[in-house]
Amino acid sequence: MSFKITRQPQENTFTLIRKFSTKVKQYKILKEVKEKIYREKPKSRDKKKIDALRKIEIQNKYKRLKKLGKI
Repeated sequence: MSFKITRQPQENTFTLIRKFSTKVKQYKILKEVKEKIYREKPKSRDKKKIDALRKIEIQNKYKRLKKLGKI
C-alpha cells in the first residue's frame, strides 16, 4: 500500500517525519513487513521425514546406551 506525503511551505522536516510515522502506523505497514520477514516457511515433506528418522535414530542410540549402562 502506498501513500504520499507532501510538504507545505511552512512545514519543517520534523513535522514531515511525524506525518510519515503516523501514516505508517495508520496503514499498519510496519506490521506487515515484520510478518513477512519473520514468517517461518512450512517444512517440506522430505524434510519432515528426515527429521523424524533422525529423532528415531537418536532415541534408539539413547536406549542402547542406557541398556549397556553407560548412561
